[in-house]
Amino acid sequence: MRTSWDIFCHIVDNYGDAGVCWRLARQLAVEYDADVRLWVDDLTTFNLVSGGAGLDVSAELPRFVDGVWLHLWPAPWPANVLPADVVLETFACELPADYVAAMAVREFPSLWLNLEYLSAEEWVSACHGLPSLQANGLQKFFFFPGFNIATGGLLREAGLLRRRREFQRSASARATFLESIAVSAAPDARLVSLFCYENPALPIWLNAMSAGDLTYHILVPEGRVVADVCGWLGEDAFKFARVYRQGNVAIQFIPFLSQCDYDRLLWSCDFNVVRGEDSFVRAQWAGRPFLWHIYRQEDDAHLIKLDAFLSSYTAGLGVDEKATLVARWIAWNSGQIAPFGGGELFAGGVEMAGHAEDWCAALESQKNLAQSLVDFYQNWV
Repeated sequence: MRTSWDIFCHIVDNYGDAGVCWRLARQLAVEYDADVRLWVDDLTTFNLVSGGAGLDVSAELPRFVDGVWLHLWPAPWPANVLPADVVLETFACELPADYVAAMAVREFPSLWLNLEYLSAEEWVSACHGLPSLQANGLQKFFFFPGFNIATGGLLREAGLLRRRREFQRSASARATFLESIAVSAAPDARLVSLFCYENPALPIWLNAMSAGDLTYHILVPEGRVVADVCGWLGEDAFKFARVYRQGNVAIQFIPFLSQCDYDRLLWSCDFNVVRGEDSFVRAQWAGRPFLWHIYRQEDDAHLIKLDAFLSSYTAGLGVDEKATLVARWIAWNSGQIAPFGGGELFAGGVEMAGHAEDWCAALESQKNLAQSLVDFYQNWV
């Protein structure tokens, strides 16, 4: 019998939660023949992430999209909707009380998994898979994605890296894709994607790039950093497809892309600035140098998480390379002026491409997140 899955996603003001849940739901349905329902509470944001599936807040649901039954999270919970075999409570969202009660009285109780945020901190490996006994007798298990075999791994669809490498070997594939989003960069320009949060230091970084020796073409997808970039350009608003120039920097705003096209954007660029969790993981699968703008937390708790990742990511680098990369990542995430040493502004530049590919290959050898979840369920049964 097919295994049924309910994935609950509370969408906040960013796109990472919805992005992770949508990728995971589709992979479980397509690659593991699972019967998947994805419950979301914000169709407007989800429609952006899903790539324009034609959904809006007035759309009739449920609807079958890319192998997944998409549902609007109801309140109160309807008594005729029974819980699935596996229930994913993603990113600390709270399940409806009626649904939780129904999980316990099924003929065979549901497996309840709390899919946590991604982190490279050492304690994650020790906590991955641990149970927590609930008041109704069910056990809720903590499930952590991560960067080593003691965790649940990272989201990676079958054949993703083969397709990426074929794309990057084909100049025509890259050119065709960039043309499809109206991008035409100068042959000598470093192509950079900039998808990040607001950053008070961004104008200083852009000034340094503009006055430097290298030429950059920066692609800015719709998002929170757009206002900062417009401010640096001295523009009140922007137009898609138009190329804005200041010194050695060309800037182009592009519409919000589907997940597949966003992957191709990362594959096409020489350097990627990414944010949150979903784009952070996809940048690593792109095999290109990148900079992670981590989601800011109170008391700078996010910097601990950042340090943990940098410790792993830079382990194979030389002393000078590591110091440069770490200093610039910390500066960016602290909203500070980077300690420039001339040359590349974004840490690593094209000379770090080999390290980025080596890191990707090391992660590739580990089990992907969807497979880890399926294996956990089968072992639990």
